[in-house]
Amino acid sequence: MQLEFVSVEEFYFALTLAVKTLEEFNGVEVVDRTRSILQEKFGQPSTVAPGKQNTFNYVFYVCGYEEESSRWIVSISDWQDKLRLSSDYGWMLDETRKPTRSLQFERRPTFSQALRSHLKDWLGLPLES
Repeated sequence: MQLEFVSVEEFYFALTLAVKTLEEFNGVEVVDRTRSILQEKFGQPSTVAPGKQNTFNYVFYVCGYEEESSRWIVSISDWQDKLRLSSDYGWMLDETRKPTRSLQFERRPTFSQALRSHLKDWLGLPLES
């Protein structure tokens, strides 16, 4: 698995309504440490969300996971003092742009585990369940 950072300038083109929460990690320390690591590595977040409930959102394209023809989105953000990993893996938009489950939906827990492992190895993020 590889992740390709989506900058704030490109975020609009990567936006999808099918991005849903994979898992959350509790604790201000986890949020602060993750924010620091991501800011050092990538600079400005993909979206600028000034506020108390949500202060950063780093978005990535997923490359090299399962079907090479598919390109999924991963979001690493904070929400109310929790670190949130989200993705459109297992979701797709129907003809009315409503998120619906795809064939991969049942494999979301496996994808989430692989993502967590990759983020720990690649960036040293403190992701303990």
